[in-house]
Amino acid sequence: MTIPVTLDRTIEHTDRGPLSRDEMAEIVASDIPDGAFVNLGIGQPTQVSNHLAHDSGVVLHTENGMLGMGPVATGDQIDPDLTNAGKVPVTELPGASYFHHADSFAMMRGGHLDVCVLGAFQVSEHGDLANWHTGAPDAIPAVGGAMDLAIGAKDVFVMMTLFAKDGAAKIVPQCTYPLTGLACVSRVYTELATFLVGPDGVTVAETFGTTVDELATRLDVPLRRLGA
Repeated sequence: MTIPVTLDRTIEHTDRGPLSRDEMAEIVASDIPDGAFVNLGIGQPTQVSNHLAHDSGVVLHTENGMLGMGPVATGDQIDPDLTNAGKVPVTELPGASYFHHADSFAMMRGGHLDVCVLGAFQVSEHGDLANWHTGAPDAIPAVGGAMDLAIGAKDVFVMMTLFAKDGAAKIVPQCTYPLTGLACVSRVYTELATFLVGPDGVTVAETFGTTVDELATRLDVPLRRLGA
C-alpha cells in the first residue's frame, strides 16, 4: 500500500503553537486509509485509536493477540483482561477476535498489516528507524515486536516529539542508536511538523507554530517543500 499525500504544497501554520498529543493523534488518524489493517505501537501511538471515525472500517491489531480493538477504555469500560500490548485497557468493537501470540506475529511478519504507527528515538533522513534502545549502558532494551512491524507493515508511520529532552533532533542524517529497521519509515508526525521521508530525503508537509526555514536551522538534514 502506498498512501497518497493529500497536500500539493507545504503548509505553514504560523498562527498557532505546536500540536498537542491529541492533535498529533488526530492528524495520524486522518491519514490512515479507510479499511486499513493497522497496528498502534506502545506510548503516544495508542491515542490514534481515539480519533478514528466510526465508519472508517479501520481494523486495529494488537500484537498480544487481538483484531478489532476500539478506543482506550475509561471508567466502567475498563476490563483488566482486555489490554493492548502496552498494558493499556482498551475496548473491543463488534466482530473483534482473539488469537495466539504466534498467530499475531505471523500477521505482522507476513505483510498483512497496511500501516503501523510507532514511537522512535531517531529516524534517519532516508527512513531508517531506531526505537528500541538508546545504547546507554543502564538503558533497558525494549524491542518487543517493533522489528517485526518495521519490516512487515506496508507503511510505517512514526509519532514522536521532534527534539529530545536535551534538545537533540530526532530526525538525523544517520541513526546513532541501534537500528530497528532500514529504510522502513515513510512519514514522521511531530508536534512541530509532519515530514515525509524516504530515498529522496526529508520533505516537510506541514508545520505548526514554526516555519520550514526555522526548522532548517535546528535540523542537520536538508529539508524539501512539497510542490517545490
